[in-house]
Amino acid sequence: MGANIGKDNKKQGPSVDSRSTLPGWQVLLSITGVLRNRHLGALSHPTRRMLQDKQTPIPESLLLDPERPRMEWTLPGFISLFLPEFPHRSLAGQVNLQILELIAKGSFGPILKVKDCTEEKIYAVKVIPKSEILKQGVLEQSKEEVIIQRQVRHPFLHNLLDCWQTHRHLFIMCDYCSTGDLYTYWTLNGRFKEAEVRVYAAELGCALGFLHDFGIMHRDVKMENVLLTDQGHLRLADFGLSRRLERGGRAYTICGTIQYMAPEVLGGGPYNHAADWWSLGILLYALATGKFPIAPEPNHDMMLERVQRGSYSMPATFSPALCLLLTDLLCKSPCQRLHCLERFKMQRFFFGTSFDSQLLQKTPIELILELKNHPDRPEKARRGMDDDPFKNFDYDFFSSLSSPTTDLSPTLVNATEPSQLLVTAGSCESMHLWHSHNGLPHTERSVAIV
Repeated sequence: MGANIGKDNKKQGPSVDSRSTLPGWQVLLSITGVLRNRHLGALSHPTRRMLQDKQTPIPESLLLDPERPRMEWTLPGFISLFLPEFPHRSLAGQVNLQILELIAKGSFGPILKVKDCTEEKIYAVKVIPKSEILKQGVLEQSKEEVIIQRQVRHPFLHNLLDCWQTHRHLFIMCDYCSTGDLYTYWTLNGRFKEAEVRVYAAELGCALGFLHDFGIMHRDVKMENVLLTDQGHLRLADFGLSRRLERGGRAYTICGTIQYMAPEVLGGGPYNHAADWWSLGILLYALATGKFPIAPEPNHDMMLERVQRGSYSMPATFSPALCLLLTDLLCKSPCQRLHCLERFKMQRFFFGTSFDSQLLQKTPIELILELKNHPDRPEKARRGMDDDPFKNFDYDFFSSLSSPTTDLSPTLVNATEPSQLLVTAGSCESMHLWHSHNGLPHTERSVAIV
């Protein structure tokens, strides 16, 4: 989940019933660090007041709205803040989940590979500390992420399966893509042939066209957010920065990953769905050449200057059709940019290519299948993660269990609460604005600038 802390956010007011305040829940909150002064200072005024004064009355909006679930105001305020998008679960439905390994570091917490021992299925679960959500002021955006993913289902989008909350954490469960992400294979291979670029371009174009038909901007299209199936086909993932935009609407928040940002996004807007197509053009250029057209700069102003004065030279090895496609996608004027699926399909680069999802996925991507067994793949996939990624995790949930093993596979089958199912990052790194090209690993980060 990316951090969207810009002008697009709306303030979220608390919902608390003074009669339902549980004994000792302030102690519980203090464990998460939310009641510490340094965290309270970062919260919005209504939220800070709620945490400081447990006698906050029930809002009139709740009393006057008989359709609103009573559960929302009979639970402690710290839980009701995240309702109804994240249902509260005091007892786990997934009591047989087993942590297999850490997949990646998200913007606020870990993404874990887990196994449902009852169904013998594998899932990916994102774990997010509530204290980080409130401290960063991204409550609305965290809700928007799951709202959007519940609304959309498409063969080339990563599916949301479930989400819930406990006292201290949010949990988002999705399909597990065992092959990894496109960025890992790009770093292994350097560049892809045009035939492979064509398949990925068609699949991503279909995904973006589908989202845009629903008014949804993804706002963080990049190789790290392109997950791959067993056959090497893609699923566009991570809707943490996504936003629904009404017809004719514009956004202004500077968000995304800096080397993929369109000029109008870097400049602070206004911008619309055309910005996603620019990001697609950057991705395809990097996929076909093995490098980004412009190296990232340490801040968005410097990056904007380079993008505005720079021109994208097309390698002589490119076919004229691919040059034309990239030129149309990387047009600096959003009005003149190729920014709709129908025009995208008509490009000469796709002559003879079907945009039917079943036909596109019928043939495996042989390069990906070959690289899956590359000896360097596990190391490339672990970019930015410690040798012992569990060393900073908070195990206070597991006092009744045996100590976790050191091989990334702590078994938690006997856990009885959601909070016992999954470890949480005690000191996850915060997001970085830019990805260094001076020998440091390119990590999976997104950022919003205000």
